Amino acid sequence: MDFVLDLIGRQAELFGEDVSRHEAELRERVSASAFLVIGGAGSIGQAVCKEIFRRGPRALHVVDISENNLVELVRDLRGSLGYIDGDFRTFAVDIGSVEFDALLRHEGPYDYVLNLSALKHVRSEKDPYTLMRMIDVNVLNTEKTLKQAADFGAKKYFCVSTDKATNPVNMMGCSKRIMEQFLMRRSLEVPVSTARFANVAFSDGSLLHGFNQRIQKRQPISAPNDVRRYFVTPKESGELCLMSCLLGENRDIFFPKLSEQLHLITFDEIARRYLRRLGYEPVECESEEAARAAVETLSKERRWPCYFSASDTTGEKDFEEFFTEGQQLDMARFENLGVIRNDADFDNDRLAWFVDEIGKLKAADEWDKEWIVHLFQTMVPEFEHRETGRYLDGKM
Repeated sequence: MDFVLDLIGRQAELFGEDVSRHEAELRERVSASAFLVIGGAGSIGQAVCKEIFRRGPRALHVVDISENNLVELVRDLRGSLGYIDGDFRTFAVDIGSVEFDALLRHEGPYDYVLNLSALKHVRSEKDPYTLMRMIDVNVLNTEKTLKQAADFGAKKYFCVSTDKATNPVNMMGCSKRIMEQFLMRRSLEVPVSTARFANVAFSDGSLLHGFNQRIQKRQPISAPNDVRRYFVTPKESGELCLMSCLLGENRDIFFPKLSEQLHLITFDEIARRYLRRLGYEPVECESEEAARAAVETLSKERRWPCYFSASDTTGEKDFEEFFTEGQQLDMARFENLGVIRNDADFDNDRLAWFVDEIGKLKAADEWDKEWIVHLFQTMVPEFEHRETGRYLDGKM
């Protein structure tokens, strides 16, 4: 069985049946189209690029600020799939820059724009400066590229969302919910679709990715023992995004159906499975200090120190959900994908007010977290921010 599937407690991939059923349509659309993938060198972005690349696009241009990750994307595609007849290029460019604007003018237009760029960590809300960048990346840059896609007549603009946008309790999730409101407004000018899905197993910066780093650096593994989450594999994240982009109707939000195949699992259980697959027996320690002190001794015995504890950090949601009561759901179109159908429901005055208020804060060169929380709660009245005063950077 696949290593990642085994770690997250699953026997089979989620979307194989849906992909197979629509493969001819997906391949036909990809092969006839030019794609721009923004944030394409991140974990989800690379997975999406791979799904597009394997179907032979007419053009695939990938933009990301991480030069190193772009290099790895190219190496991975060359090493796994080889070459395509279409125009495949990468650009180490910031989408908020004039260089990106020039790229669109000279290299576009594109049939499909997929925006995978995001500040995705709940831990990023610990300071007002990173929070402002989160607004830039997750909201304002999305609005900017939405308008650009509409101006050059794109067939579809896709932007990845998150399950944390449903009844949000943290700033990251709420920023994505606000982003969805901007999507709805621009849907009157360019067709849009998005996807909400669970944690991507072993994505860059994730706790599971951190397990790899801890072993390589000979450090103990730490994880919460009371947080249960749904997981998808990187390949599944790419398939979900591509199907939403190419098969979704205007304003559709795709999500994985909850079933026996997609089930909750705790982080400490994944840690135990991970260590045993590597040939180590997990050993629970009473504190971070004890775990750090035990690494050298235990590792020689093919055992590995772990520190598991209850979660008490800001913005941690007790459970995951993809939709709210009363939303229009289409559960029949796909086998393992659900779809939220949306009307073009938005408050234009409120969206304009949000952009204006952010501009004022930047012009004054002074803002704090409390005021940004207020802005978010005005935009998303159901936002219940959970502030504990503790953040993940304060833990091992």
